Amino acid sequence: MARGRHGARRLVLQAMYQHQLAGHGAAELIAQFSVTKEFRGIDAAYFNTLVEEIIPAGPALDELIAAAADRPVNQLDPVERAVLWIGLTELRDHPDVPERVVIDEAIELAKEFGAQDGFRYVNAVLDGMVRRLRPPAGG
Repeated sequence: MARGRHGARRLVLQAMYQHQLAGHGAAELIAQFSVTKEFRGIDAAYFNTLVEEIIPAGPALDELIAAAADRPVNQLDPVERAVLWIGLTELRDHPDVPERVVIDEAIELAKEFGAQDGFRYVNAVLDGMVRRLRPPAGG
């Protein structure tokens, strides 16, 4: 069973997938996922934070994806879109998480849950957004 922040990201991915398909809000998703056996052992506070940050930021995150993507956001696989939402949120709002960790975690989630080569797309989009969301110090 995945633990810590990795486990939190896995559950956030599942929550964001469900949000895209069923439209559930942050409070409903947090309540629903917090009673699952997978929730034990994860970084629950990080899960809650990401869910609460991502859902209201969806349109802004989609704009970031659109700026780096080669296809319309509504044509993305829901898993890839959810992974990108998580990665972009971490790059934008969590400077304590190293960019390499953000990208590596996103690639792993995309490999585990996404389409066959979806991880390559996720890597390309996030890699392209790093400089925009985390400009070099002094630059």
